[in-house]
Amino acid sequence: MTVNKRIKEARLALNMTQVDFAKTIYISNGYIAELENEHRVANDRIVHLIALTFGISEQWLKTGEGEMFNKTPEGKRERINNLFDELNPYFQDYVLKQIAQLIELQNLNKKEHEP
Repeated sequence: MTVNKRIKEARLALNMTQVDFAKTIYISNGYIAELENEHRVANDRIVHLIALTFGISEQWLKTGEGEMFNKTPEGKRERINNLFDELNPYFQDYVLKQIAQLIELQNLNKKEHEP
């Protein structure tokens, strides 16, 4: 399988349209379509951008080796940081409040299930 086909496979695994996928990495959906149809070569910059933005293994994108998604917390943090940076300050505050509430809920759930 080619890099281009793995890009499409990753997009489908993320359950994203070409439009949403392209918009997230600030390129045209036509460019993504051309990549997926192998009318363009996926350069290292695009591969790196896709890997960084979506938490996909760059090694997997290039060679098909290993897991598609990075399982490390660092990869998840990078993705969160990239998405968070795209939000305006109002929505950043909202996300922070939601995370705090999730932590509270998680802690309550732990206490309920302790022996």
